[in-house]
Amino acid sequence: MMARRCETSTGQANALAVLRSLIHFFTYKKFIINFTNRTVEHMDLKDQRAPADKTTDDWFKIELSRADLKALLRPSDREGWKHIILFFGALIVLGFGCVMSWGSWWFLPVYFSYCILWGGADAIWHECGHRTAFKTKRLNNFFYPVASFMNSFEPVRFRWSHSLHHAHTASVDPHDFEVEGSIFWRPKSLAAFLATFVPGIGLVNLHRSLHWEIVQHAFGVRTRVMEECIPEHKQSACVTSSRIFVLLWCVIIGSALLIGSWLPVLLFLIPKFFATPNLVWGLTQHVGLKDNVKDHRLSTRSVRLNPIISFIYWKMEYHIEHHMFPMVPSWRLPELHEMIKHELPEPQTLFEAYRDIIPAVIKQTKDPHHFIEVTLPKSASGTAASAT
Repeated sequence: MMARRCETSTGQANALAVLRSLIHFFTYKKFIINFTNRTVEHMDLKDQRAPADKTTDDWFKIELSRADLKALLRPSDREGWKHIILFFGALIVLGFGCVMSWGSWWFLPVYFSYCILWGGADAIWHECGHRTAFKTKRLNNFFYPVASFMNSFEPVRFRWSHSLHHAHTASVDPHDFEVEGSIFWRPKSLAAFLATFVPGIGLVNLHRSLHWEIVQHAFGVRTRVMEECIPEHKQSACVTSSRIFVLLWCVIIGSALLIGSWLPVLLFLIPKFFATPNLVWGLTQHVGLKDNVKDHRLSTRSVRLNPIISFIYWKMEYHIEHHMFPMVPSWRLPELHEMIKHELPEPQTLFEAYRDIIPAVIKQTKDPHHFIEVTLPKSASGTAASAT
């Protein structure tokens, strides 16, 4: 009985210590939010969108009426808040469950669920980066660095690399850095491909992780992505932002050492490493498809997901639709799909997608130029030529 009381009091003490560390953590986090907001406000949007404008006429396009497009492009604060409140509300509940179950076997399933949901910050980062999560610009600019930190996506670097990703999807020159782990990736074996889905595997490959890239930028190393994606006058902002990320990581580790518990590290530093189930649907976006072609239907894949995964992914399973109309808010993508589905390949289930992907991965180990041929409906228009 006495041992159980001691165990309970120890658990409560740990919970209070974690809550105190949370307060310190979010106090320091204000630095990155304020800094990135200033970076976003002063970013030269004309420069950022120039590549997209330059290549628009080269890509296969589907025409929509002006009225339909205007309706689709209308963002909503209500829809943004609905997603944010549900997401962070559920994350807080699971995080509290992690604290209360710490030291028992129940911690493992609760923490695994927490990590999978944490991985959904990727979708929030994405929508806020497109400024389609909210109608109010300041709300997009506030949640963008928060979600960026959760994903270890340094916000300056990823704003520019994601702009390039949409302007030159799966392009070899200029290089699309955001598909290096999918359409450009050539695993040495099927086992190497499947290993990416093992929870925590990224901790073994830290030298190839975004964490290492951020550390390099923090020390002023000019990486390839910095030189090719980020304008020279924005590179100092990337360096400063990276240093703030490293500082926050040190605060989290310091908090863990201070309270003598791994919980701060597990809850705020490494959840993304255990969110590998999210790759099951995330990798379907481009993997195995044709690169260097200016038709999103051939380089991008849409899939069908259940409502829970679709919430975590914030409707990004409609990925062809998103690439064709990147300024349509994600929650309107199902509506967009109904308007243009006669031009698109039939969305696949995850099983159907991997029935194509797995054989393609095996073939690519021997023939790096192999890709999955996409079947378009008979009602679809012709395809665009390959990029040069």
